[in-house]
Amino acid sequence: MINTNYQKLPGSYLFSTIAKKVKEYQEKHPEKEIVRLGIGDVTQPIAPTILTAMHHAVDEMGKAETFRGYAPDLGYDFLRETIAKQDYKARGCEIEADEIFISDGAKSDSGNIQEIFAETIRIAVCDPVYPVYVDSNVMAGRCGTYDEKRGMWSDVIYMPCTRENSFIPAFPQETPDVIYLCLPNNPTGTTVPKTVLQDWVDYANKQGAVIIYDAAYEAYITESGVAHSIYECEGARECAIEIRSFSKNAGFTGVRLGFTVIPKELKRDGVSLHGLWARRHGTKFNGAPYIIQRAGEAVYTVDGQREIKEQIAYYMRNAATIKEGLSDAGYEVFGGVNAPYIWLKTPDQMTSWEFFDRLLEKAAVVGTPGSGFGPSGEGYFRLTAFGSYENTLKALERIRTTNL
Repeated sequence: MINTNYQKLPGSYLFSTIAKKVKEYQEKHPEKEIVRLGIGDVTQPIAPTILTAMHHAVDEMGKAETFRGYAPDLGYDFLRETIAKQDYKARGCEIEADEIFISDGAKSDSGNIQEIFAETIRIAVCDPVYPVYVDSNVMAGRCGTYDEKRGMWSDVIYMPCTRENSFIPAFPQETPDVIYLCLPNNPTGTTVPKTVLQDWVDYANKQGAVIIYDAAYEAYITESGVAHSIYECEGARECAIEIRSFSKNAGFTGVRLGFTVIPKELKRDGVSLHGLWARRHGTKFNGAPYIIQRAGEAVYTVDGQREIKEQIAYYMRNAATIKEGLSDAGYEVFGGVNAPYIWLKTPDQMTSWEFFDRLLEKAAVVGTPGSGFGPSGEGYFRLTAFGSYENTLKALERIRTTNL
């Protein structure tokens, strides 16, 4: 009667396990102040221009002549048209408004997008990787059996991202049907030049594979020569689905808004993936709230852009501070340039969970064990730059002065 694929999932979801450990520590040490640099949740409040738009939309809901009921399941035109113009056409990407599907967040879309593919597909993922990509495919019965010792699924194609290859994956030796790419990357903070991304598009088109491109951290790119969208690459309309989020660029983690782009040219087995996703979206989703979509529209105003860029700069100052501070303390660190994540090598050959426990117990600082993102994450640890600047400095001081 039940979906037994759920029972194949090992233990709890990564961040649930972290929350449990932190709760147990807090109960034992109620006097301790914990600094949380683990889960990638933002801490800065919603920007004033966006908040004003939300208040106005709330007022509209209180008047019969401006009240809105069910939102269009694919999103309001005012937001889709704004996204198409400012996120895509402004960068030379030919994406139309009706190729954009508004949702309640990138996590939902990342987990749900697999539903439009056959149960027999082979997925390829970067290793380490955002857990939702693999876990959602496990739930669908695609990943085979789990090898607990190796931390790997028998039917998943892993693309190791290690210090030796600068955390940039190589083309897999086996041929995948669907390739998950997250750039800038969570958890390593790595990104790739546009030329390398073009190679991936060419590879996917040659193999007949589909790239699911998670661009949730696009707004944090600072270096030139790095694509902000996969549709900057020639041929991407024939092979790529792009997922984006308002959570990290505009602080919508508690508000919930995102979108997925599927070009109409993208077909497999003669079938439009745009049409399949539209059907899935319309059947299972009742649309993001009007109030939230008006808030999303305000993100793209001149004042909205200025305010969210100030917040992004605030978080990236945290990232630079963490990276510099840990490097000075003798840690080997990566990331923190085009993404709000620091990826560090655990000291003294500690496992990532051993380092997590040591850091929590001795310094009352919370991060994320690298092994939770996949086998190649073992021996690494992720810290986020989404805390306050004061807490970032506090965490650094504790790490530097504590004998871990």
